[in-house]
Amino acid sequence: MRQIALPLTLTGSGAPRIVVGNANASVVEALRDPSRWPFRTAVLSGEPRSGKSLLARWFGESGGGDVLDDADRMAEAEVFHRWNRAQESGRPLLVVTAAPPGEWRIALPDLASRMGAALPLRIAAPDEAMMAELLAIHAEMRGLVLDPAAIGYLVPRAERSHLGAERLVEAIDRLSLERKHAPTLSIWRDAVNETTGAARNAT
Repeated sequence: MRQIALPLTLTGSGAPRIVVGNANASVVEALRDPSRWPFRTAVLSGEPRSGKSLLARWFGESGGGDVLDDADRMAEAEVFHRWNRAQESGRPLLVVTAAPPGEWRIALPDLASRMGAALPLRIAAPDEAMMAELLAIHAEMRGLVLDPAAIGYLVPRAERSHLGAERLVEAIDRLSLERKHAPTLSIWRDAVNETTGAARNAT
């Protein structure tokens, strides 16, 4: 498992970091070499809180190229204009959307053809090893101590997603504060029940 620190002035445990694992390793490799992208354009998608914007920020601030975040929420004419501008300048363009290219409903034919020709990049669901790292990172950012026993208990029971890892650590933190007690098995169990129940009710 690897981590990427964003090239920012912020340091310490609160500095934004990207966990690189099964879900996004191929995306990171593609972002390192935009010269291979068709028409110097890639479309990055993924589930909520999967790190799309963090990866895009790393790409842009590392000098990889231009970034267009939340493109599927923008006016299509503006997205098309940004694509044309990137082509004229010769700079790579990373387009970030919630929906993958096949599910991004684009009415403007010219834009649809350009995005359809771009390199599709998709962040997948994390495996157990990546979930363990995500839980540890979120706990560290909140100043929580989750030892290997806690991680070992939580990983197989957690909702297997980036958002699931974030919600689980958030629940552990809140329950610990409410009960004025460091995280223990009872808190881990209640946090898992709370977050996995929320996930089931949302589907």
